[in-house]
Amino acid sequence: MAKAYWIGTYRSVRDPEKLAAYAQLAGPSITAGGGRFLVRGMPAQVYEAGLQQRTVVIEFDSVDQARATHDSPGYQAALAALGNGAERDIRIVEGV
Repeated sequence: MAKAYWIGTYRSVRDPEKLAAYAQLAGPSITAGGGRFLVRGMPAQVYEAGLQQRTVVIEFDSVDQARATHDSPGYQAALAALGNGAERDIRIVEGV
């Protein structure tokens, strides 16, 4: 079974306090769901059409595990705390 990667980029942060509240809830919920944070931060370098956006990469053992974590009550509570505090692009990609 291929691993899965939850990749998030932050297009903008409208409310840092809401983002902090989200992070306090999301981190424990994601690790409880089996996620392992591999990347968190700004790009060291961008090329081509790359954007200077905060990027997060989380590894899961499977797409199903990543989906279940996203849909879990704990992570949904984190999303509620974030509300409109940030504009993000979140995707789950299966590894090769």
